[in-house]
Amino acid sequence: MKLAIKGGKKSIAKVFSKYNSIGEEELNAVSEVIKSGVLSKYLGAWHEDFYGGPKVREFEDQAASFFDVKHAITVNSWTSGLVAAVGAIDISPGDEVIVTPWTMSASATAILHWNAIPIFADIDPKTYNLDPQSIEKNITSKTKAILVADIFGLSADMNKINEIASKYNLKVIEDAAQSFGGSIRGKKVGTFGDVAATSFYPAKPLGCYGDGGAIFTNDDNLAEECKAIRIHGTKQDKYNSEMIGLNGRLDSIQAAVLLEKLSIFDDELVMRNEVDFHYRKYINNAQHHPEGYQSAHALFSIVLGSSIKRDNLIDRLTQNKVPSVIYYKFPIHLMEAFQYLGYRKGSLPISENLSHSIVSLPMHPYLTEADIDFIVNTIQTK
Repeated sequence: MKLAIKGGKKSIAKVFSKYNSIGEEELNAVSEVIKSGVLSKYLGAWHEDFYGGPKVREFEDQAASFFDVKHAITVNSWTSGLVAAVGAIDISPGDEVIVTPWTMSASATAILHWNAIPIFADIDPKTYNLDPQSIEKNITSKTKAILVADIFGLSADMNKINEIASKYNLKVIEDAAQSFGGSIRGKKVGTFGDVAATSFYPAKPLGCYGDGGAIFTNDDNLAEECKAIRIHGTKQDKYNSEMIGLNGRLDSIQAAVLLEKLSIFDDELVMRNEVDFHYRKYINNAQHHPEGYQSAHALFSIVLGSSIKRDNLIDRLTQNKVPSVIYYKFPIHLMEAFQYLGYRKGSLPISENLSHSIVSLPMHPYLTEADIDFIVNTIQTK
């Protein structure tokens, strides 16, 4: 059969169906939780229920096993997880934390939550992740940590970043919101730094049915601090907040869903790999994956050349019922809320240029070759 992009007949004439991750297994799991009458089970620290109900603890155990780490601590969102992770490493007001400008703003606001200062380093133009050289150039006597975001499911160069952190005695926080399941030469993303936070938002590789997230660490002290921050900073007495915290608890319904979805996650990751492979048969302007790096393929994004107007392409995709989105339209340092930090246009040119030329295409495990053929054909049709 001759592909449409090669002049053949279109495989599908109408839009492909939306990805729906809700199956009977998840519905049954949710029903069981509701019937149990226990949707959230967190009590005082003196009781084991301080760490959540049975579904929450079961998922934490399985997630820790998946990552091969000592501690998996569930939270109600990736943002809560990042806030807890930053707070757990003993960040103080005025401390500086180096972070990428090319991600969701929560990566920076998690730093600001503790009255620390986000310092933006630029990115690698091929991987879109933090450039180690730019990180080192931005280190000062006030630098306390490096917060590394894994863009589109691909890890940053954690080996080089850890070398820099060791050289300057810095903590490393992994923002693994998009990279659950990714790895570098077999080692899971989220296990390279001192502590990591991931997201279970439905659009992520492992998604629940609302907001959710988790923190991963091998450090016992950091784990206890994160658990305390998750529940209003309480440790020995639930009525006494010993530190600044938040309400970051994951409920049992989301945990039940995640248990079911984790059971098929390895298969879905293989399918995401296949989708990425089929896209790359026809598209060569996508994110570069270094040898030995396994992406979780949260998104498939392309960088447009100067001859292609992004708005026109998005209009064409929309007319053909193909969803698309711009990640990220504004680098954080140019967002209105962060103007007081003093960055201006031209401060971080690689991040800024990428924001003008990138567009993200559909990516999920159940896209077919015919779907991809249709999407690519729509892109290449003038």
